[in-house]
Amino acid sequence: MSALKEFTKEHAPLIEEVMERFVKEHTSDQRLFESMQYSIQAGGKRIRPLLLVATVAAFHKPINTAVYQCAAALEMVHTYSLIHDDLPAMDNDDLRRGKPTNHKVFGEALAILAGDGLLTAAFQLVAMAEIEANQKVLLLQQLSKAAGTQGMVAGQAADIQGENQALRLEELMSIHERKTGELIRFAVIAGGVLADQTEEVLHELDRFAQHIGLAFQIRDDLLDATSTTEELGKVVRRDDELAKSTYPALLGLAGAQQALTEELGKAKEILAQLSRYGQFTQDVLLAFVERFEIRGNA
Repeated sequence: MSALKEFTKEHAPLIEEVMERFVKEHTSDQRLFESMQYSIQAGGKRIRPLLLVATVAAFHKPINTAVYQCAAALEMVHTYSLIHDDLPAMDNDDLRRGKPTNHKVFGEALAILAGDGLLTAAFQLVAMAEIEANQKVLLLQQLSKAAGTQGMVAGQAADIQGENQALRLEELMSIHERKTGELIRFAVIAGGVLADQTEEVLHELDRFAQHIGLAFQIRDDLLDATSTTEELGKVVRRDDELAKSTYPALLGLAGAQQALTEELGKAKEILAQLSRYGQFTQDVLLAFVERFEIRGNA
């Protein structure tokens, strides 16, 4: 079993447990709870929360309840964004992770409220987490920025406005740095904060996260262009239908593959450099980087 699979097997169930228990204990409407639970139990690779945990582990710090609470809160924010992304007014998707999207099962109104519930519950969870006060304030600020009008929400707005337009590469990167990259950046930076790292180390972690965040989106675009609905668990070629700019459309498949390779290479270089900061083991974080690689002809 690979290092990443072992890490996922060990930590993912504990993240799930915290997330599901919190939603159950802090949702007073049964049907709303069922809608929220439907999406958090729909599966997924849990890349963002596992990245947070992996960053703490890389500095040989204990993986305690607070770490799992922050990781669970991050996944709740991510899940809310997927529910809203799938809505008819947004991307109008019928399939997510191989299952009908939330609004197809519970209706649009309850799906919107389920997303709202997960978002607000995520901040409640961080606020109640077993974290020192100064770290808690910092994490709440960083999560608000990453998820909100400077980060993911702004990226989503720009993404919608970019439909039916021929975007330049710089404009496309700006959208995805916010829409996709900001939550990945939060995962890594939050892990550094919880591991009590210095500003200098947090800066290096931020650089690392920016490269893997961009690589994640390039990879997603490549898979959307080359995979099947059965393989991805969601309808492919949706960006084409919505007339959205993508990395393969702008760079070609070979150019997008090269851009992916370059971003992952830069991320690996930063991990190697981080080894000079005290006790740091790059194995699991490096496994995440390698997981984003696409081998063969994409």
